[in-house]
Amino acid sequence: MSDVEVQDRFVEAEHLVEAQSAELKKELRLVDLVLSQTLYIIGIQWLGTAGKLGSAHVMYWIPAVLLFYIPSGIVVIHLSREMPLEGGLYQWAKLRFGEAVGFLVALNLWATVVLVVGSMVSMLTDNIGYAVGPAGAWIVESKLVNATVTAVVMGSMAVIAVRGLSLAKWIHNIGGFVLVLMIVSMLAFALPRWIHGNAAAAPAAVVFPAFTLLNLNIAAKMGFGAFCGFDGTCIFAGEVRDPNVARTLRRSIFLSGPLIAVIYILGTSAVLAFTRPADLDLISPPTQALMRGSQGTPFAFVAAPAIALLLILNGLGGTSLYFNSVIRLPMVAGWDQLLPQWLSRIHPRFRTPVGSIICVAAATFTLTFLGNFGVGAQEAFQLLNSTGLICWALAYLVMFAIPLVGRGEKAPLAVRIAAVSGFVMTLGYAVLSIFPVVEVKNPASFTLKAILVIGGINAAGAVYFRFASRRRHHP
Repeated sequence: MSDVEVQDRFVEAEHLVEAQSAELKKELRLVDLVLSQTLYIIGIQWLGTAGKLGSAHVMYWIPAVLLFYIPSGIVVIHLSREMPLEGGLYQWAKLRFGEAVGFLVALNLWATVVLVVGSMVSMLTDNIGYAVGPAGAWIVESKLVNATVTAVVMGSMAVIAVRGLSLAKWIHNIGGFVLVLMIVSMLAFALPRWIHGNAAAAPAAVVFPAFTLLNLNIAAKMGFGAFCGFDGTCIFAGEVRDPNVARTLRRSIFLSGPLIAVIYILGTSAVLAFTRPADLDLISPPTQALMRGSQGTPFAFVAAPAIALLLILNGLGGTSLYFNSVIRLPMVAGWDQLLPQWLSRIHPRFRTPVGSIICVAAATFTLTFLGNFGVGAQEAFQLLNSTGLICWALAYLVMFAIPLVGRGEKAPLAVRIAAVSGFVMTLGYAVLSIFPVVEVKNPASFTLKAILVIGGINAAGAVYFRFASRRRHHP
């Protein structure tokens, strides 16, 4: 196929997506995208993961920013400028590598968000336990409580998603604002400890920790794991108010990027002011830090419920954002007739994909319930989070490959260099993340579960795509 034919097909496919997106409501402004970008990328659990490195964490955050975070921003800006389309990375992969690759990318993104939302439910349960106090320790490990919280959260998310971004964006904005507020509060409590020299660990040190598999694993997570997500708001490209969608997406990255990096570095320093690396809570380190920081202050008697409430608001905002992003993927795949049309059916009033919403809510509940079966809370959180992010890594490997080998691509040299750096960092993360960071009952079983989940998702996706393609061409 000639370059001219490739470009003609590209333009035709773009116009089809734009026509389908025309019936969606345009609800998102720049400020919504900035707060959503912050909420989408920052995972508060990474403060605990980085804190495991002790005072040397800053010597891992800086390479993570230089080798992955900035390169991913460069590549996403390049692709969103070329293809500012509803569906984001799914559309980019489909238009440059074909429908088969696009479908598997969408499937991995879908699995990512479903699994990560499941892990966020574990975080919500963890904070309910904190709110109750010492008597609520049993809540965290209770399968019944986890199942109940999952059902309530998924039901609420589904109702909000049906109502649309006109309501959901305010929940996302509150979640992003609460996140910034928590970091500022942690720093306010940590500062006196730093000044008086009684912090549990120094906030930062220009010293690399020993070269071990654990430290290498954590370093990989602090690159891709903590900083992936610039593609997240691009999923909503067809719902941005500004007609110049690419410009608005680019500005949201420029504004949120530095804020996110600062929050990670200062937030990790703050948790180390209160807790030694070995004792960090890997699910909700800010809760642990704020609880200890408030001791001996006038706020101590209300600290537990207030802090837990903030974390719950943040968790609900993040869960809603992830949920609203993932329901767009079955919708846009339905536009391409790769999934049943009922997944793309739009609510006559709210203009939202009701079928996709119900499907994602049911799948998230099922996977979260199964992920908690037979394991502890920390291990369940780690399994859901790790397998979800490895699926995301597979999608990112395709994204970074687009400027390098994508059909019709003529990316500038700086973009291609950024793509190589991002690809290598992502590949390192995908390989290392099948090994657990927390102590688990059976590390080999943990690794096997992760491989089976990821392999099963992609094998099932490949089989289904072949079936769907044949059915579409030979009805």
